[in-house]
Amino acid sequence: MKVLIDHISKVYIDRRGESTEALQDIHFAIEENEFVVVVGPSGCGKSTLLNIIAGLLSSTSGQVIFEGPQTDSKPHTAVVFQDFALFPWRTVLKNIVYGLEERGVKWQEQLEIAKRYIALVGLQGFENKYPHQLSGGMKQRVSIARALANDPLLLLMDEPFSALDAQTRTLMQYELSRIWEETHKSLLYITHNIQEAVFLGDRVVVLSRRPGRILDIIKIDLPRPRGEHLTLEKRYLEYVDAIWGHIKNQAREAMEETG
Repeated sequence: MKVLIDHISKVYIDRRGESTEALQDIHFAIEENEFVVVVGPSGCGKSTLLNIIAGLLSSTSGQVIFEGPQTDSKPHTAVVFQDFALFPWRTVLKNIVYGLEERGVKWQEQLEIAKRYIALVGLQGFENKYPHQLSGGMKQRVSIARALANDPLLLLMDEPFSALDAQTRTLMQYELSRIWEETHKSLLYITHNIQEAVFLGDRVVVLSRRPGRILDIIKIDLPRPRGEHLTLEKRYLEYVDAIWGHIKNQAREAMEETG
């Protein structure tokens, strides 16, 4: 299943009729089983792009095309947000099966699917805990398991680790890389962190400051599986430096514009 982001542009019109261009002619494809990361300065439209792909927001022009065979049993997308978005009154297990419930999947099948993804994200023994009993990293594992349990054609992740402390964030990057290695789910990941983008992605789409437009699409030719040793390697650092070369002036201008 290939996903084509086909010349997407987005213009917001406020109540006074004034327009703000958020995205300008965004065009790229996500190949089947590919991990694509979108990176850019604050306010460049990264989350706007994700919301358009997820169907949560309409584009002003362009379209998102899911190419290839599709079935009604699979949703097009599932989203993992940075704020976890868990139901506080539901246990870990009941949060994970929520989408399956809504689709009318039988309970025994829900349970089998949930157990599989609980094991994948390392939450065995926490099935009956509530969100307030979990750490931030564990909450995000629940969010990832819930999204994967729905078996979407494309998994979307909107800065999912930005609310975590630095140590937990690093560990979750390792965990996500491992989970992706096991599932090979087509994935679009939004971040402002260049190091994270290079560590996780097969390709990195670099956006300019607002209006967000594509500055470059960089193929990350680094071996998998990826572990902590990777961040010390010359090629990794060269990719980080190349992306920073695109972004640094854009980020400075964006900061001056908002400051």
